Amino acid sequence: MTTIFKIGDRGIGTGQPVYVVAELSANHSQDFDQAIRLIQAAKESGADAVKLQTYTPDTITIRSDREYFQIRSGTIWDGRTLHELYGEAYTPWEWQPRLKRVADDLGIDFFSSAFDSTSVDLLESMGVPAYKVASCELVDVPLLQKISRTGKPLILSTGMATIEEIEEAVNTARQAGATQIAMLKCASAYPAPPHDMNLRTIPELERRFEVPVGLSDHTTNIAVPVAAVALGACIIEKHLTLSRSLKGPDSTFSLEPAEFKAMVEAVRVAEKSLGQVHFGPTGSERGSQIFRRSLFVVEPVRQGETFSHENIRSIRPGHGLHTRHFPQIVGKHASRDIERGTPLSWDLVAEA
Repeated sequence: MTTIFKIGDRGIGTGQPVYVVAELSANHSQDFDQAIRLIQAAKESGADAVKLQTYTPDTITIRSDREYFQIRSGTIWDGRTLHELYGEAYTPWEWQPRLKRVADDLGIDFFSSAFDSTSVDLLESMGVPAYKVASCELVDVPLLQKISRTGKPLILSTGMATIEEIEEAVNTARQAGATQIAMLKCASAYPAPPHDMNLRTIPELERRFEVPVGLSDHTTNIAVPVAAVALGACIIEKHLTLSRSLKGPDSTFSLEPAEFKAMVEAVRVAEKSLGQVHFGPTGSERGSQIFRRSLFVVEPVRQGETFSHENIRSIRPGHGLHTRHFPQIVGKHASRDIERGTPLSWDLVAEA
């Protein structure tokens, strides 16, 4: 059984509605008004929360042209330095308290990924209800300890992580005081190809760690989140942009508002369809029971005449005797005259 996990008053886990997070990341394009429009679009698209990333270029890396800091790993950001990329992508810290107030006024949860000790301090001063740890920071033990000591719910993204690294992160968080932990299956590729998602890991993470598990999705479609929900994902995180024509570091693998709304609607249908273990007709199926097969008299039969393969058959609808009785009735005699199209019943079969 998974542990209880709540963000604010919202329970998250098995039996609860999927918690949908709109990741804003760099899609504000360093425009405060655009950041506000993104939060509004998240709310209108049906998201339960918006999430930022709290870092600056200098808190996440250093300014350096040395080869270690140049991106040359086959990503969409190749040819830049880390400092350059994060200088374009970061969300100014002075915006973040104001953006939280906008989200609060709209009635949508607001939290962030923390990337170092100072970002935790800022987010604590803002009163965020939860924290996210990005996949690359899963191995940052001091950061995990700092966040866990806040006592806030903690969502761990597991992209690239081995099972040993995940175990270390969970143990670190729990030993530092975290009592509410959730995980997100993630493929840390941008965009991520569906064949690398390995969604069957979701129920395995839940089994191993007894925590709610969801998906942080960087694919370019909405099918993967729906498949994840079918496998038990209780959180879906997806990047949101006002338009992919607004080119930015994350726009390529972000959904536009109409697409995000379609994803949320598909997720809601998927979660409802999971239901429970059930056999037998449901309420909506009861009207269809009449279309099942049963035994009917298909040719006129005289009293005393023998029932045969020619005058009784298994056909639709289901008003007659069960088809299992067919061998018993063939060779027996009619108790009275029977019209063609009469459902067979025991009173029409003469006693031997």
